[in-house]
Amino acid sequence: NMAIDLHVIIVSVEYHLAPEHPLPAAYDDAMEALHWIKTTPNDWIRDYADLSNMFIMGSSAGGNIAYHAGLRAAMEIDKLEPLVIRGLILHQPGFGGSQRTQSELRDNDPILPLSVCDLVWELSLPIADRDHEYCNPKVGDGPQLLEKIKLLGWKVLVVGCDGDILFEHQIELVKLMREKGVSVVSQFGEGGYHGINMVEPAKTKALHVVLKNFILSSLVA
Repeated sequence: NMAIDLHVIIVSVEYHLAPEHPLPAAYDDAMEALHWIKTTPNDWIRDYADLSNMFIMGSSAGGNIAYHAGLRAAMEIDKLEPLVIRGLILHQPGFGGSQRTQSELRDNDPILPLSVCDLVWELSLPIADRDHEYCNPKVGDGPQLLEKIKLLGWKVLVVGCDGDILFEHQIELVKLMREKGVSVVSQFGEGGYHGINMVEPAKTKALHVVLKNFILSSLVA
C-alpha cells in the first residue's frame, strides 16, 4: 500500500534478529542492503528505481535501525555511489535510556508495555546498558556523526504520537538533531499508541500523506 500511495520502490531488509544476533547485526544488514541496491541486477531496481532519490526509512525497531544505518551511510557515502540518499524517515523509532520517562512510567501502551520494551532492549543490546549508543542516541559517537548528516544536506522526518511509550525519547532525538543543525521535521499526533499506523487503516492512510509530502518537499528542495 505504501509503494502504491507514495509511488516508490521499497526494498525491505530481512535483518538478523536478537537474541541470537544482537545489535549491531541489524545495522550491518541494513548497510549490506544499501550495497546490494548499488550492485544488484534486479530488474525492478535497474529499470525503474531512481537511485539519485533515496530515503532510508524504518518503523519502531526499524526506525532505530534506519537511524544507525543512516549514520553509517553518511560516513561511507563515497562507497555508496551512485546511490544518492536524500534523508531519513523515522516512524515511531525505538530509542531509550536508563532514565525512565513519563510516557514509560504511565505504562499504558496496549502494543508495547514497559515490560516488553525492557525485555526487547535486554535481548538486543550487546551489553546490559540502556545508555548504550545503540539505545540512547545522545551518548557515544552519534551526536558527532550527525554533523555529517547536516553537511550532506539530508532531511529527516520523525513521526509519532504522544500516546506511544517511546514518545519522549523521540522528542529528545528531534531536539538533539536540531541542536546539531540537522534539517529535521517532526509530526507528533495526540493520543494513539505504538504501532497505531500499522493496525488502523485510517491512520495508515494519514501517515502515507505525511510521508508523501515530506518526500516531495525534500526532492524539490
